[in-house]
Amino acid sequence: MPHDGIRGAPFRRGFRVFVWASAILTLSGVFAFAAPASTYKPSPRDRAFADFVASLWPMAETLGVKRQTFDRAFAGVTYDPKIVAETTRQAEFTAPIWDYVGIALAPDRIGRGRDKARAAASWLEKANRIYGVDAGILMGIWGLETDYGASPGTFDVVRSLASLAFVHYRGAYFRDELLNALTILEEGDIAPRAMVGSWAGAMGQTQFMPSSFVAYAVDFDGGGRRDIWSNEADAIGSTANFLALNGWARDLPWGFEVALPKGFVLADADSATAAPFASLAARGVVRADGKPLPPAGDGRLFMPAGLKGPIFLVTKNFDVIRAYNSSTAYALGVALLGDVIAGGTGLVASWPRAGAVLTPNEVRDLQVRLKKMGYDPGEVDGMVGDALRSAVRKYQERNGLPPDGYADLGLVKRIEAGR
Repeated sequence: MPHDGIRGAPFRRGFRVFVWASAILTLSGVFAFAAPASTYKPSPRDRAFADFVASLWPMAETLGVKRQTFDRAFAGVTYDPKIVAETTRQAEFTAPIWDYVGIALAPDRIGRGRDKARAAASWLEKANRIYGVDAGILMGIWGLETDYGASPGTFDVVRSLASLAFVHYRGAYFRDELLNALTILEEGDIAPRAMVGSWAGAMGQTQFMPSSFVAYAVDFDGGGRRDIWSNEADAIGSTANFLALNGWARDLPWGFEVALPKGFVLADADSATAAPFASLAARGVVRADGKPLPPAGDGRLFMPAGLKGPIFLVTKNFDVIRAYNSSTAYALGVALLGDVIAGGTGLVASWPRAGAVLTPNEVRDLQVRLKKMGYDPGEVDGMVGDALRSAVRKYQERNGLPPDGYADLGLVKRIEAGR
């Protein structure tokens, strides 16, 4: 779901002040109360939420949203605290990568994916012809996001986005997404209550955030509207368009599993900078499936579980998948699922499941310690990301360790001991 990067377009600021009574009058029909107006006493939070919704109107009007569309969008919409509670659950950033990838590659998901790929073959072929995106990658995204359209989400997108924007989760991001949702409703691609999706506002069969819908959604089958909710063709075409416009390179693989030769001298640069396939082949790097490396193209080593786990050579197309969702676990799950659906054999190497995985608190402590030592582990958030892996590699290389970027308990204890 293309919603991890903050892509909300800039909107004109300037909030109009409304008192409670005028907000109710101006937003006629926005809030439906069971009790008569004379006896209902809104809570302070209800009042604040209504004031927040009212403050959106000047910005929505600037974007071309009509008053009728605005009022219909917010009719009956109230703040949902359960939506806000969901912000603490993000499996692709907290679960061990082998658990996440294992779920992605569940046999029943693979089987359904192969059936769906056959049924949608003409649209997948058209997407490849027009946008250059592999059918496998499109199937991987479709499968991970909604199980090929079976679970697109049932949350009211306007309510979800309004609830998240009201509490300023991720700053102005969800407010801007909400304004984008209003422009979609104004353009008539979907009705307000039919605009459903995930708790975070990701919509349709491949889970577009409203800003991504505005920028990338296409009417792929010529049906007259962009329908990523119930139209598989539009969902496939829109996803391919997203990837193409974010830099997908035609005829370049996302990457593949590799094996390193004995005595391979690993350097931080091997994971930080792409090198020609030919130069890596000259150093003894081979594909795990026995196929030759492509004759052209560049790649860098990616070791999500260190040297003891599967090792991949990834290209810039892997980064394009991450434009859809910034999690490396997600991107790897998409890529591997797509490969298996397309007839690949799956992983060759095993995951190092025996080793204890760092808890979020242990990761946070590691980030703090590395920062104090002069490294840049990124935000201290308890999640393993590119910045932390890079900091770990630099520490490992500086201390004579193979720089695979993987932080286990042994490495943590070494750092704690000041070694």
